Amino acid sequence: MEKHKIYTMSFASVYPHYVTKAEKKGRTKEEVDEIIRWLTGYSQDELGMVLEKKTDFETFFEEAPQMNPSRNLVKGVVCGVRVENIEEPTMREIRYLDKLIDELAKGKKMEKILRA
Repeated sequence: MEKHKIYTMSFASVYPHYVTKAEKKGRTKEEVDEIIRWLTGYSQDELGMVLEKKTDFETFFEEAPQMNPSRNLVKGVVCGVRVENIEEPTMREIRYLDKLIDELAKGKKMEKILRA
């Protein structure tokens, strides 16, 4: 089966869109980074290296230091699909991130977004 094209896209090519989406709603790049770090376990320096190396999405999630066990608490719809029903693991991780960025842009408090 052929991989979805997002798997081979560089994370760095999509990252600015996450930041722009957040900033349009009065949120910050720092909050976007905090969400990414919370989800994946990357440090800020490691995230910078991933962006610099133009790591693809599949590798980004495969090499994540420690996926947050609370990420399964992320529920809802992204692109018309319930994230909790996505069976393919990499696509589910991508959609978790999309959903968290959506929540940020919708004005949710960081404690709620990070399932604190």
